[in-house]
Amino acid sequence: MKRLISILFSFYSSRVFAESESGVGGGLLSVDGGLAFWTVVTFLILLFILKKVAWKPILTALDNRENAIKESLEKAELAKQEAQRILNENQASLAKAEEESKKIIEQSRVYADKLKEQIIQESKLQAKKLIDDAAAEIDRKKDAAFQELKSHVAEIAIQAAGKLIKENLDQEKQRKLVDSYLNEIGKN
Repeated sequence: MKRLISILFSFYSSRVFAESESGVGGGLLSVDGGLAFWTVVTFLILLFILKKVAWKPILTALDNRENAIKESLEKAELAKQEAQRILNENQASLAKAEEESKKIIEQSRVYADKLKEQIIQESKLQAKKLIDDAAAEIDRKKDAAFQELKSHVAEIAIQAAGKLIKENLDQEKQRKLVDSYLNEIGKN
């Protein structure tokens, strides 16, 4: 094949060289039928050789390149879709996490309110118990003081009666004696 191309090329160049030396060919714009024929034939042969030898690898390389570009574009589109899906999932997860955090905060607020109410109720119960215990203690001490007072009054009455009996006094002296004992009780 290479030999055929080199033969055709040498034939064509020798023909062009021969015509230019003989002066037969004319000017640049003159048309020579034989030269045009051989040019067309040479071109067709060259086209045929290129088709057989180089055209398939060039087309294959172009097809491979086109397929590689298509695959790259498809992969890029898939990657874009995957990235969009991941972005959507992340946004959904973020929204869900935000919702859960709001729910947790609300639950914490409700729990804190309940705990506050419980502490207040317990404090009120403890205060009421302390007040009730203090009132009971006051009542007990009051009863004890009343019992002690009764005991003193009884003692004083017994002492007064004893003195009255010893001294057989008249009405006025008895009244003065009772008043003095009653004053003594008031001081105690």
